Amino acid sequence: MQPLIDNARAFGQRPEEFAGLAEGQSPEVLFITCADSRVVPALITGARPGELFELRTAGNIVPPYASEYPTSEAATVEYAVEVLGVKDIVVCGHSHCGAVGAVVRGDDLNAVPAVRDWLAHAADEPKCSDKADPTVAEAVQNHVLTQLLRLGSYPCIEQRLESGQIRLHGWYYEVHTGAVREHRAATDTFETL
Repeated sequence: MQPLIDNARAFGQRPEEFAGLAEGQSPEVLFITCADSRVVPALITGARPGELFELRTAGNIVPPYASEYPTSEAATVEYAVEVLGVKDIVVCGHSHCGAVGAVVRGDDLNAVPAVRDWLAHAADEPKCSDKADPTVAEAVQNHVLTQLLRLGSYPCIEQRLESGQIRLHGWYYEVHTGAVREHRAATDTFETL
């Protein structure tokens, strides 16, 4: 913890670098990814403060839209689209994902009931031909595509997709190599950016 504290102290010694951020934010991208500590959106993209609006959830899950039961995730998506006017949304899954792996393997999650219930209501079991693969690459990539489909059903996104005002991107990040792949609709494969 001490190295983090030391960096936070030093970080606050450069106010001139951040003064402009007080005027507001205008990110062009909503970046939805897992809460996993190995996935750092600004590090992956090189984004500076104010350039990415982030939504981090266990397993980069986008729950189904239900206006009668609003969720933090739906509120974040809606705010990014309606208020901030983001033009692109990235759903970024990652290798070695504990959440997707647990779903694929059918792990007993009774000791963590909130996690169990979150995964049960928010995730369909992703297609995976090799459940023993520790990277769960195929499952994570299929999971990313499911989340993109869910996003497309959100009213604020559905309208903008139809008019071409917003683009959805599916990414897969390999934590063990740093490589990033993007889903290509034409070939239905994840290819290197």
